[in-house]
Amino acid sequence: MRHAVVHLKKSDPVLAGIIERVGPYRIQYLEPAFATLVRSIVFQQLSGRVARVIFDRLLNLLPERQLTPAAILALTVEQMRAAGLSNQKTKYIRDLAERTFAGEVDFTLLPGMSDDDVIAMLTQVKGVGVWTAHMFLIFALQRHDVLPVGDLGIRTAMRKAYRMRTLPKPARMEKIARAWRPWCSVASWYLWRSLDGEAEL
Repeated sequence: MRHAVVHLKKSDPVLAGIIERVGPYRIQYLEPAFATLVRSIVFQQLSGRVARVIFDRLLNLLPERQLTPAAILALTVEQMRAAGLSNQKTKYIRDLAERTFAGEVDFTLLPGMSDDDVIAMLTQVKGVGVWTAHMFLIFALQRHDVLPVGDLGIRTAMRKAYRMRTLPKPARMEKIARAWRPWCSVASWYLWRSLDGEAEL
């Protein structure tokens, strides 16, 4: 990804400063699979530490800790709630399992689909919004030009780096990001790291 970093440094002096400070690009990718999207739902609106504990408890309920649609549907709601999942997240994960089992969500097709089509397929699932789909595109499908305009971390990092008074709205973010194309995902990773936060799905 050296050419991506070179492009970003040349095209945006503000981002160049962040890149110099953060250092090498070291994004961690996950499999573009059912289990990854379940993990993303578990992690929504929780600290990483708490979410990891709940996710591990969920895995412990499954045969050989294999996270599949059939294994999820074999669990009772009570078992999932006892693992620490909220009522809402239990519904979301079961909805994802049902739709995947029925073929409405097909993870084998996602790598060959456009970003917009991936978003359309994933957001059929209860609890999966555009933000979660954007994270899946970046961290699982390894798409290089995704700008997650709804992400609070990106908005906060932009406000700080570009010295704005308030958090930027999507139109302002898109305007700044024009210079980053086709490497918005790489720029986003650097913005997350600029806040010293974990950038992960």
